[in-house]
Amino acid sequence: MIDVTIQLPDDLGASLGETPSHRSRRVLEYTAIEEYRSGRITQRQVGELLGLDYWETEQFLRARRVPVEYGMADLEEDRATLAAIFGSS
Repeated sequence: MIDVTIQLPDDLGASLGETPSHRSRRVLEYTAIEEYRSGRITQRQVGELLGLDYWETEQFLRARRVPVEYGMADLEEDRATLAAIFGSS
């Protein structure tokens, strides 16, 4: 795990939360959202970054009005997972 330290003006820092842990979480969430929107990380990586499972990640993104991307690669991955679980027919 890599630690990142940033300095913010007091008024901006205060607007992100009352405690250092609240501020860190907000910055982490904003970073995850922006990286996901830009296509630099996947939905799965958002979940890993924020400690959320698949459904929590989907709910997190939807609650923040971030469109959940689901492309052909996601479909193929899901089909492979289902085939592994249920066997291919």
